[in-house]
Amino acid sequence: MTELLNQITTLSTADIAAPIGFHADGQHVGLKHKSKDLGWIYSDVIASVAGVFTTNLVQAAPVQLDKKTIRNGQLQAIIVNSGNANAVTGSIGVSHAESMQEFTAQQLNIDTSLVGVASTGIIGKVLPIDKIINGIKQLKIDGDTNGFAHAIMTTDTKEKSITIQSTIQGKIVTMSGVAKGSGMLHPNMATMLGFITTDINIDAKLLQQALSEDVETSFNQITIDGDTSTNDTVLVMANGLAGHKMIENHTAEYEQFKDMLHTVTTALSIAIANDGEGATKLIAVAVNHAQSALDARMVAKKIVGSSLVKTAIFGKDPNWGRIIAAIGASNVDLNPNLIDISINKIAVLVNGAPADFNADTMAEKLEEHDIHIDVDLHAGTESGCAWGSDLTYEYVKINALYTT
Repeated sequence: MTELLNQITTLSTADIAAPIGFHADGQHVGLKHKSKDLGWIYSDVIASVAGVFTTNLVQAAPVQLDKKTIRNGQLQAIIVNSGNANAVTGSIGVSHAESMQEFTAQQLNIDTSLVGVASTGIIGKVLPIDKIINGIKQLKIDGDTNGFAHAIMTTDTKEKSITIQSTIQGKIVTMSGVAKGSGMLHPNMATMLGFITTDINIDAKLLQQALSEDVETSFNQITIDGDTSTNDTVLVMANGLAGHKMIENHTAEYEQFKDMLHTVTTALSIAIANDGEGATKLIAVAVNHAQSALDARMVAKKIVGSSLVKTAIFGKDPNWGRIIAAIGASNVDLNPNLIDISINKIAVLVNGAPADFNADTMAEKLEEHDIHIDVDLHAGTESGCAWGSDLTYEYVKINALYTT
């Protein structure tokens, strides 16, 4: 694993259109006051596609449409708008999602079935479809590729993107990812959109297998506020233009692909957690020596999802009692008398008992932006991580005034 990861290079400039044959654009078309609010991704050739979506039973029209669209395992373009979720808008919402798909296909001269659709923004408002259609006409194949990342943002304060490269069968391969999300984040998955492009040659079935497995340890380990959205979508397009032979299961090339995918999804997950609405801290939780990987992930996510832990971190309060309480509420079989906890490498609990620590040193550590909580369950050999942000006054303000 380490040897394969060492072969992956993160580029200094991230670009969703960096893989061979991909293009993108983002423009302001009037859905929001002045920010970019419509964008697309396009591949010169039909790409293999995989997707994962919200588990909320209330699903936005674009989610419903995409689940049908990607069944054939092929996609060539994705159209995305922000500022309006097109969720809980009845049959007109479905019609509008289909119109976005159809007009994008016409503009790119491709089949309608090859276009994915995504929306994010306020729930329950009818999409201004005329602005969308006119906006689609403004988008360019070789347009503002960095603008795409801005066009999908809502309350995000910064774009979230990454581009990496490696070598498969002697060919340079590239993978890029971009995501949005900063609130209503409690995956499976979140109020997040994630799009990944790559020129790697892999069939849709194996691509879906890799993505479905990967999100369990990346996107599904983020939590900001415990709410699961209606629009969560992650789509991966692989167009195969890097020029190597198709990757097969149970091969070193497949392991390399999975490592690249996990590098991208983990980086995007951490970036999302780091941009939580109103956040002042990134909280990263690592749980080690659990009986199973699932147990480790459950404990980590329970900690990072605890409102009491979040508020303690915001208040710079080393209240480890909230952490151990969250662990005990995780429904994981464990022995409280064996647990160790540290905060930014300062031990606060050892073998289930309080540890002496210097209050001044801890206070300095809690001033840092990144807060790392490490837990050792002493129950097995497995580990897991989760990421989130603190819970602040600003978070309440943002969400109290979201539609007004």
